[in-house]
Amino acid sequence: MHSWPQPEIPTLEGDAIALSLYDTADGVVKPVEITNNTAGMYVCGITPYDSTHLGHAATYLTFDLIGRILKDQGVTVTYVQNITDVDDPLFERAERDGVDWRELGTSQINLFRSDMEALSVIPPEHYMGAMETIDEVIDMVTTLLNNGAAYIVDDPQHPDIYASITATPQFGYESNYSRTLMEQFFAERGGDPEREGKRDPLDALIWRARREGEPFWEAPFGAGRPGWHVECSAIATRRLGPHFAIQGGGSDLIFPHHEFSAAHAEAAHGHSRMAGHYVHTGMISLNGVKMSKSLGNLVFVSKLTEQGHDPSAIRLGVYAGHYRKSRDWSDEVLAQAESRLDNWRHAAQVATNKNAAAELVQRVRTLLANDLDTPAALNAIDQWAQASSHTSDFGEESELLHNPSESFTQAGALVARAIDALLGVKL
Repeated sequence: MHSWPQPEIPTLEGDAIALSLYDTADGVVKPVEITNNTAGMYVCGITPYDSTHLGHAATYLTFDLIGRILKDQGVTVTYVQNITDVDDPLFERAERDGVDWRELGTSQINLFRSDMEALSVIPPEHYMGAMETIDEVIDMVTTLLNNGAAYIVDDPQHPDIYASITATPQFGYESNYSRTLMEQFFAERGGDPEREGKRDPLDALIWRARREGEPFWEAPFGAGRPGWHVECSAIATRRLGPHFAIQGGGSDLIFPHHEFSAAHAEAAHGHSRMAGHYVHTGMISLNGVKMSKSLGNLVFVSKLTEQGHDPSAIRLGVYAGHYRKSRDWSDEVLAQAESRLDNWRHAAQVATNKNAAAELVQRVRTLLANDLDTPAALNAIDQWAQASSHTSDFGEESELLHNPSESFTQAGALVARAIDALLGVKL
């Protein structure tokens, strides 16, 4: 499956700073593993049954930031992202709307691509749908069955296959959750603790046996379709190997999804740890209320851009809060981001101190390399903009803000390139 066009990313002068990120498993900020100047990054993609909202965008903008910082270091990033284009929420939404589930999925994948392109997000090198990687899942399920990590429930009608939580001795290391919390989240987030025939209520489905009216694929162990967690395990390890640098997604994926994705991969490959870092983003709320499909309080990227809002301002609105914290979105947040963007553009037109500009670039690099401290980085640029601007009243210069690049000073152009390269924000 194809992704979207690669944005042009400027190359910066000066010294890049090695990236350190918070690791959910170890609970500390630590350097990202770089091997032979390369790093593998797997980020869980969308289930394509609805448009890209700010919660989705915040996650993908976070990992875009990581990719940009590693690129600034000269690291080659192999970025993999999946699309769960076979799943119950997709079938349910298609049935509700009276459309074919494949058509619904295709339309939402296309919209996601256009949103990511508008936001200048670096595309994954491998953008993989579940349907095009069924053989990879079958191979992993076969391995797990053969080595005793998985079993078939005793149900002649629906002989589903489950992976045992006892298959890896380190199960639970990624989330560090208590058994009680695991049981709660497993039940709330797509698990089936009450399924008869399971050895443990927490054992996760890796192959759903064929049901009437559901899509299915033939397999040596019986026709059916993949479980959610093993899909990511198979896609990631096939392209990145049994151990890679970063596994990422929203904080709601810590458990069960990322815990089980890691456990399946580790049981299949015999590796003690799938990812060097497990990186998770905080949730986005709207006017103080958590943004969710069930509440219907979603802000869609496509709607914001259709209304004429600059994608760079959307990025700044998201980056105003730290990626690991829950953040609020509102008209005020967007208005502040647009004002900030205008201030930076004005400053880039009038700045004259190249030394101050170079110092700012290094300051921003340092702040972002410390667990993506975007609030501090944006504040540093604000201070530079204030010091560089001759007046807070743009007056006759305000028209330049919409087509500013031709009017940047040398110092301003230096900062503009850095803001583009590191933050994906275009002045």
